[in-house]
Amino acid sequence: MEPESAPENLLITVSGRDRPGLTARIFDALQGEVLDTEQTVVSGRLVQLVLLAATQFREEIGRNLTQLATELELDVEVTQTTEVSYDRNEERQRLVMLGAPMDSHAIADIARAIRDSHGNIERIARIAAYPVTAIELIVRSPNNNELRRAAATVANHRGIDISVQPVTLDRLGRHLVVLDVDSTLIQDEVIELLAQHTGTADQVAQITERAMRGELDFRSSLNERAALLAGADESVLTEVRDQIRLTPGARTLCRTLTSLGHEIALVSGGFTDVIAPIAQRLGVNHIRANTLEIENGKLTGRVVEPIVDRSGKAVALREIAADAGIPLTRTVAIGDGANDLDMLAAAGLGVAFNAKPVLQEAADASVNVPFLDSVLFLMGLSREEIESAQAMHGEDS
Repeated sequence: MEPESAPENLLITVSGRDRPGLTARIFDALQGEVLDTEQTVVSGRLVQLVLLAATQFREEIGRNLTQLATELELDVEVTQTTEVSYDRNEERQRLVMLGAPMDSHAIADIARAIRDSHGNIERIARIAAYPVTAIELIVRSPNNNELRRAAATVANHRGIDISVQPVTLDRLGRHLVVLDVDSTLIQDEVIELLAQHTGTADQVAQITERAMRGELDFRSSLNERAALLAGADESVLTEVRDQIRLTPGARTLCRTLTSLGHEIALVSGGFTDVIAPIAQRLGVNHIRANTLEIENGKLTGRVVEPIVDRSGKAVALREIAADAGIPLTRTVAIGDGANDLDMLAAAGLGVAFNAKPVLQEAADASVNVPFLDSVLFLMGLSREEIESAQAMHGEDS
């Protein structure tokens, strides 16, 4: 007995100038069960694909589509196929490319990389045109590690940012987004600003250099730098706070997340007296940072225990997530330095923002453009959705 052959279906492809009611006219011309469909419009040109279980109506459908194509100047193709879907054992991955600008050869390279890792692109769409161009690809891949390595190679070669994340239901839930502060949320390093105001900039810079050479850990370098501030008036904290510059896109990031019901936390090795007012302005409710000891209106040069260091940042992320009832798979951590390594590793998505090489190598995704709100694209939001959230908030982006 011969095995039964797979049933043949009809794949309809229609393209042409978009106009109101065109989709209705296309589906009016068809008959049978719709197995799959996809539509996109780019620069006023529509492409509609429909997979039908309707081979018995092929001749009638062909006549209807020919008439429609003639009337509306459309291009129509009807083919028979036994394909229904891709192998469901292959996981779907969401690949996001960020570029300013986005070169066509970069897209060609990533498409080849997907092919070479035995993956297949299901869908491509631009999700943002500014402040960077963001392209989203939905990919089926049998080997996600190979896909990630291939994407990283393309990103390095083309000077763009690429993230690869599994398509899961976690992206739909409430998230906790945890941000480092110095050189992430803000453009400045608070300890350096304090040093400038207290005439200790050179000494602080020397301690920083020793820490970067590995001669001091974060706790030791923090205590040594804080000691240099001893005797300074506490008003220096206000002076520095007024000097701080937010990173471009920081307000948009926080307003958008707040409007959509997500939680935001600032977790920093910096100082609460400087960070808390910034958090209040941005609508951030969770803060973990260090506290400079003050006696009689003067800085003592000591940091109050417990100190928020590299491991403390990861602990803070876990504790805030638990308090908010958010699983770690729905946490995002954003930072720029080695002190953020444990925090990014603990998060569901760790993002290295204009970061040191050691952090970029360890992070799930890297963003090397100067716009903090670009992280929203990695979370699955489009520019249109961000602007809608801004409108809900009642402020411009």
